[in-house]
Amino acid sequence: MRRLWIGLALVAVLAVAGYAVFERYKLYLPGIIARWRDPIAANRPVVWAPGPRTPPAGKRPPNIVLIVADDLGHNDITFYGGGVAGGAVPTPAIDSIGRDGASVAIGYAANATCSPSRAAILTGRYPTRFGFEFTAVPVAFARAVSRVERHDDGRPPVIFHEERTQGLIDYPLMGVPPSERTLAELLKGAGYHTMQIGKWHLGEAKPLQPRAQGFDEALGFLAGGGMYAPEDSPDVVNAKLPWDPIDRFLWPNLPYAVQWNGGQRFAPKGHLTDYFTDQAVAAIEANRNRPFFLYLAYNAPHTPLQATRADYDALPQIKDPVQRVYGAMIRQLDRGIGRVLATLKARGLDENTLVIFTSDNGGAWYTGIRESNAPFRGYKATYFEGGLRVPFFLRWPGKIAPGARLPGPAHHLDIFATAAAAAGVPLPTDRPLDGVSLLARRAPSRTLFWRSGETKAVRAGDWKLQIAARPNKAWLYDLAHDPTERRNLASADPARVAALRALIAAHDRAQGKPLWPALIEAPVRIDVPLNAPWKPGQEYVYWSN
Repeated sequence: MRRLWIGLALVAVLAVAGYAVFERYKLYLPGIIARWRDPIAANRPVVWAPGPRTPPAGKRPPNIVLIVADDLGHNDITFYGGGVAGGAVPTPAIDSIGRDGASVAIGYAANATCSPSRAAILTGRYPTRFGFEFTAVPVAFARAVSRVERHDDGRPPVIFHEERTQGLIDYPLMGVPPSERTLAELLKGAGYHTMQIGKWHLGEAKPLQPRAQGFDEALGFLAGGGMYAPEDSPDVVNAKLPWDPIDRFLWPNLPYAVQWNGGQRFAPKGHLTDYFTDQAVAAIEANRNRPFFLYLAYNAPHTPLQATRADYDALPQIKDPVQRVYGAMIRQLDRGIGRVLATLKARGLDENTLVIFTSDNGGAWYTGIRESNAPFRGYKATYFEGGLRVPFFLRWPGKIAPGARLPGPAHHLDIFATAAAAAGVPLPTDRPLDGVSLLARRAPSRTLFWRSGETKAVRAGDWKLQIAARPNKAWLYDLAHDPTERRNLASADPARVAALRALIAAHDRAQGKPLWPALIEAPVRIDVPLNAPWKPGQEYVYWSN
């Protein structure tokens, strides 16, 4: 009997220890399973399909280079007089696109998170029209980031909707439906060679991947993020964010890997930002003698924060280590964009290339960097101006006068129509399109909408209304006199609130049903980042996915 009790005790101890080990390392399981199912091969060379050996005779359509940064805030570049750490990180290359071409005074993202914005950019349509309402996330990710530690500081809880996982479509199928016509498909049909480099995040199943959506060649990753370098690389400096549950999930699970034309994953060479730049330069070189469309979607400066040691060492004046890594990533991003622009010029393509630059949404609240979107309130995952206002530049020497200033508001939806107008390609007529060409030098007076579940916003003229279910609140601002949204006029002007709510309701009736639901709702504060102490009275809004 004594041996039996000893055996049972030993089993209990092992079970407790095993559970403790599982609880500690369960975050690593999604990455382990993914690497087992889809192994990552060693680096391999990429050879871009060469165009003609000599340029065609006569005039040819302009090349189009669309550069999209990831989570780059309005105040992360120096064009507007600010920049990281008060201007400690100049961004001359990015700034030059607006300085030597046109800058949009009021440039809006299509959504306050990345995936729906990218869907709008590549289709020219509100993504809610075709059910792309929420950022796609795997169930394992949603569960993991929702199991945050409990707090007693009064903050609202993160909500995970377990009931919505029943009947959920598979994560790889969450993307832009094949029935949509992408910008790549439009331009390819007009004789352009189309290429995608970088982040996709518009569906991972074969029918939703870049090559099935109009791109002749595609290099990058399909998911929402990736490692820039191995965590233990001596050539990088890492900045982990212990206050952020998303960051805690990313480090053990994101791969350092890319895919070429949908093939097996393999390790890139060097820091991912430099790798994407190298490949963009090579793609331009290979296609210098034919019209091309290059969609260059950097994932910088999205987390996980990893900078090259050289860029980090170049910024000793920034004392905060997280902000220093972040600034180093933007320094590297700007240098890469400068190399792309220099290649266009060196190959004599500068005068016949439209370059468009933007970010998918505002700077993120979870980085802990307070000033990314200054002077605007709000962060990524809010419909305040800080979550929506993004750099928006167009450069086409000879066609766009240097220093041109487009008053706006412009919108990500306009990129599709602008590129089509530059290429001389008629717009599709078999479906509603929501953008306009910015080559007309000004955006028309129009009403713009944003929606993510019960969090919605409309801008009609200079008036902007936001409404939310958590908290049940309305925010009304006169942006002509209050562009940084400091004075909420909702209670003082109920008639205007009602009229704008009616516009939102009418817009909703024209949208489609979401193809997948939001699995997480999390509170995001408007005026302080995630690492700031929670205090009574701080304004927040719940964001879905």
